[in-house]
Amino acid sequence: MGYMVNGTELETDDEGFLLEADYSDDVVPVIAASEGLKLTDDHWTVVNYMREQYKEHGHTPNFRNMSKDFDASHPGTDWKKHLYTLFPMQPNRQSAKVAGLPKPFGKGGY
Repeated sequence: MGYMVNGTELETDDEGFLLEADYSDDVVPVIAASEGLKLTDDHWTVVNYMREQYKEHGHTPNFRNMSKDFDASHPGTDWKKHLYTLFPMQPNRQSAKVAGLPKPFGKGGY
């Protein structure tokens, strides 16, 4: 199973995660649609955050660190709850998938 993006098939693992990171903005709507998600500005905020974390650290953060980071950088929202609204199937894993990143380590990243 792969994703067709601009006429190119991107390879995935058996769970639909890309085998290699793809930072193209064109990949995000394709994967989001396959996950049944309609993208909003908040989805893009999370996608960009996940990509930055992956580029900087070589892996994605766990849910606890995501919540903490968003609470600090975007106050006034209950990010624990909001992340599950945006990405209901484990926010750290699903947002990494939609961001075009490989499968997170462990149960949901580090």
